[in-house]
Amino acid sequence: AYGWLVLPIHLLVLIYSLGRVDLIAVLGPFRDACRRGDAQAAVHVAERDMGVQADDSEQLLHGVQGYMLWQAFQSFFAVIFWYFVLGPVAALAYRLLALAAENGRTPELVERAGQLRHAFEWVPVRLLAASFALVGNFVAVSRVMLHELLNWNISAAQLITRVGCAASEVPPPVIGPEGVTSLDMLWELLVRSAIVWYAGFALWTLLL
Repeated sequence: AYGWLVLPIHLLVLIYSLGRVDLIAVLGPFRDACRRGDAQAAVHVAERDMGVQADDSEQLLHGVQGYMLWQAFQSFFAVIFWYFVLGPVAALAYRLLALAAENGRTPELVERAGQLRHAFEWVPVRLLAASFALVGNFVAVSRVMLHELLNWNISAAQLITRVGCAASEVPPPVIGPEGVTSLDMLWELLVRSAIVWYAGFALWTLLL
């Protein structure tokens, strides 16, 4: 009976802890611009909707790919990881740290929250990288992780971008239909990885 009483609270905390970014909606205008081959519009919507700025189309698409992977990690995978490992309090703590790091009123608060957030992300980002290896190009991911597995200084955003692009074998970043294809490949990689996580958590729960 107690479990049923706390379930709504758990769900509310989890929903709050998940990110507010709708990736499909945010990426929509950029995908449309890429599909048309309109580089100027792609630059405009990338800066307006994602805060991505670049000097050329190659850097622009790479920045959008990184934004997509990072948002998926910090708004979903990291939250789910801490919810499963330590419960709703840990998931909520991660979200509050993220908010403080992004919107803190003082430099000291932003710096401290960023350091704690980095610590919270260290394990789940590497677990997601392992998932990418399982559902993507294992050899390419292994090459990246061979150098970065124990690297404390690399940020989660940098690591997940490098590993994600390696795992999905995205083509060279070019504004156009190929750019849309690369985003689709990354999205499919994220979906397959989410399925692996769900299956792993379910199996762990059953065995325990």
